[in-house]
Amino acid sequence: MTTATERNWVAPGAVDRLKILQDTKTIAIVGASDKLERASYFVATYLLSSSTYDVYFVNPVLAAKGGTILGHKVYPSLQDIPVKIDMVDVFRRAEDTPAIAKEAAEIGAKYFWLQLGIWSDEAAKVAEELGLQVVMDRCVKIEHARFHGGLHLAGFNTGEISSKRQRIDA
Repeated sequence: MTTATERNWVAPGAVDRLKILQDTKTIAIVGASDKLERASYFVATYLLSSSTYDVYFVNPVLAAKGGTILGHKVYPSLQDIPVKIDMVDVFRRAEDTPAIAKEAAEIGAKYFWLQLGIWSDEAAKVAEELGLQVVMDRCVKIEHARFHGGLHLAGFNTGEISSKRQRIDA
C-alpha cells in the first residue's frame, strides 16, 4: 500500500513565476554537471543560448579540478561567485536543499528554485523565513520557454497554434 505524502507548501501561480523570471538577471545553478546526459547541463545549454540571463555554475568537485561547463568557470560554492545572484536553481537531492536555502539567503538571492522532482517543505520553510521566494518541482527552462513562446520547440503540445517566433525575455 502506498501512502501519499501531504504537501503543506503552496506553490506560486503562473503570474508569480513569470514575474520571478522577468525580475531575474543572474542565476546560479547548484549541482551543475558537465555531463551531457544530465538535466542541469541541458538546462544550462538552453539558458545560455535562449535567454539573456547570466548563468553561474556551482559544483565543488568540478571546481576543485578547475573544470568548466560550456566554457564557463565552475565555483565551489555560492559564496565564491563574484556577482550578486538573483536566483539559485538547485539540482541536488531534497535532503541537501535546506542548507542550500540558507546559503542562498546568505548571498542575498531573491529566489530559491528547486528543479523538477525536487520537493522539500523544510527547504521552503527555511527559504521563506529568510525572505526568499520559493518555487519547487518546476524546471526553469520549461517555465522560461512556456512564457516566452518556445515551449513548442521543446516538443511540448501547448495546445496553441501560432506563427509567433520565440521572444527572448520580456
